[in-house]
Amino acid sequence: MIRKCTEADIDVIYEIINDAAQAYCDVIPEDMWHDPYMSKAALMQELQDGVVFWGIVENDSLVGVMGMQDKGDVTLVRHAYTKTEQRTKGIGSRLLQFIERETDKPILVGTWADATWAIRFYQSNGYKLVPEKEKNQLLRDYWHISDRQIETSVVLAKK
Repeated sequence: MIRKCTEADIDVIYEIINDAAQAYCDVIPEDMWHDPYMSKAALMQELQDGVVFWGIVENDSLVGVMGMQDKGDVTLVRHAYTKTEQRTKGIGSRLLQFIERETDKPILVGTWADATWAIRFYQSNGYKLVPEKEKNQLLRDYWHISDRQIETSVVLAKK
């Protein structure tokens, strides 16, 4: 079952993000890695900035989450994570398809350039990599990230 996450889910969202983000350790640039990957304060800031999380519940427990953020003319997919032991079970695809049905706007996804598995996932769901120059502008226009993160990220789009 897919449901909108609530304030009561914050601790579980935090756990899922930081569990799943272990895949980035030793993959993304060392200067961009944090432990925990996302602090509770950063998660709360994302919620204040309008990220709405949706989750898949199995056996009364959240097993995957994906955020969406309305940015006016586009929708951003934000913080898409599945518990490590639940990967490759279609959870991410189900959440992504749900979010696609929730908006009629173009969808943008940002991820790390070295997270090749994430890039493949989005490409297998019909997303295309945005050219470098356009990517840099999109990241500056729609995300609040450092120049270093812009340099080490990609954007994928689906209209």
